[in-house]
Amino acid sequence: MKDEFTDLLYQNQGIVHKVCNIYFRDRLEKEDYHQELIIQLWKAFPSYHGTAKFSTWMYRVCINAAIDIMRKEKFQLKQVKLSEVEIDHISSADDTNQTNKEKLYSAIDKLSSIDKAIIALYLDEYTYKEISEMIGISVSNTGVKIQRIKTQILKSFENGNH
Repeated sequence: MKDEFTDLLYQNQGIVHKVCNIYFRDRLEKEDYHQELIIQLWKAFPSYHGTAKFSTWMYRVCINAAIDIMRKEKFQLKQVKLSEVEIDHISSADDTNQTNKEKLYSAIDKLSSIDKAIIALYLDEYTYKEISEMIGISVSNTGVKIQRIKTQILKSFENGNH
């Protein structure tokens, strides 16, 4: 069982990275939660029976785990003090060096947890039907949500709110 899990995880490791990039902003958070998602996948692996593609199952487990982590984090207030030099560095980096990928992740970061999951699956080229099954909404609702999310992201880019 361990070898099968390891092989499947290796073949689909990009899913864990993508979910971490979408749900967690800080590099250290991403590393910690990357490990947490893998642990959750391992714990859930006995429930995988092969009725769906492994990648579909993996997305569902990772997204649910990320949403659970975010819910728990909401109740823990974080206070971080930055020096003026750090603030200036962050501001100038945001203004001059932000790539399109970073801008996209920044726009996605402003979405609700469910919308983040939907757009992540859409960007990975899952069909509306597959997305609807993973998220638990109708196919037509999936299409409507994707169009609204795209519009919201485009507006974010147009307004420079990234």
